Amino acid sequence: MSSDFNLAGRIALVTGGGRGIGRAISEEFARLGARVVIADAGVTIGGDESDPTVAESLAKELGGAAYTRDIATPGAAQAAVDLALARFGGIDIVVNAAAILRDALIFKSERTSWDRVIETNLSGAFAVLAAATPHMRDAVKAGRPPGRIVNIISTAGLYGNFGQAAYASAKSGLVGLTRVVAMDMARSKVNCNAVAPFAATRVTESIQPANDAQAAYKARALTIPAGYVARLVAYLSTSGCEATGQVFGVRGREVFLFAQPRPVARLVTPSLPDVTMESLDAAIALQMRDDFTDLGTDLEAFNSEPLL
Repeated sequence: MSSDFNLAGRIALVTGGGRGIGRAISEEFARLGARVVIADAGVTIGGDESDPTVAESLAKELGGAAYTRDIATPGAAQAAVDLALARFGGIDIVVNAAAILRDALIFKSERTSWDRVIETNLSGAFAVLAAATPHMRDAVKAGRPPGRIVNIISTAGLYGNFGQAAYASAKSGLVGLTRVVAMDMARSKVNCNAVAPFAATRVTESIQPANDAQAAYKARALTIPAGYVARLVAYLSTSGCEATGQVFGVRGREVFLFAQPRPVARLVTPSLPDVTMESLDAAIALQMRDDFTDLGTDLEAFNSEPLL
């Protein structure tokens, strides 16, 4: 394997790295020669009942290190980065895969659940990157190959889905964070990308279908192994990968590149005070309405047979 496309000697921190997609990524990194810090509190899908053995047992199996505090708690992100520095001498790769779910329709949502999801899925990722990127910049200045960052998002953050205000908002926020980090780290040649995975995980198992199409989506998704996601994330983490600021998806053998929000239509209104509600309605109906995005969910958009 070309040295540009292996991870021998690289040091990776994977949040949520003890289960599901995070675990598959940790295992793939170790297989390709990386030393891995597995940051995983071992909580339930709702973020409760921590179990440190989840990370500890996998770290022992892979010859890595375990960090078992909740990544969303104050100081945890810095401590996880410090562990990578102390145990392995650096940090080259960061994968933010830690995520929880507390779904509810917006009119039944609770602020405490919203805060918990945002803290874990978005603020935790920010804190890890704020702690890791200074060391990644310094490593480049010292002559080490530039590092790589991958944020695990969800198509729920691109399309939306019923009852997932907190989860979709956090994952959409990760897309914005990905773009900004890619820009902030461009001079250091540290790439940052986002990946929307399709695979059998606890998140997939937790889907409560709202209709037959979503039930079919869930059944198909539960047939997809997480290894395909891990392989793409590993590729994005190599020095040979040049992509940055991009949003990818992976579903079995299929790899998607998602368009990012850009204007699709433009109209010019009269000057104030001549612009009226009626004139706006007429102009939008004529020039924009055909380009409106529908309210289809991600589960319906990808309700087709995966290639395995």
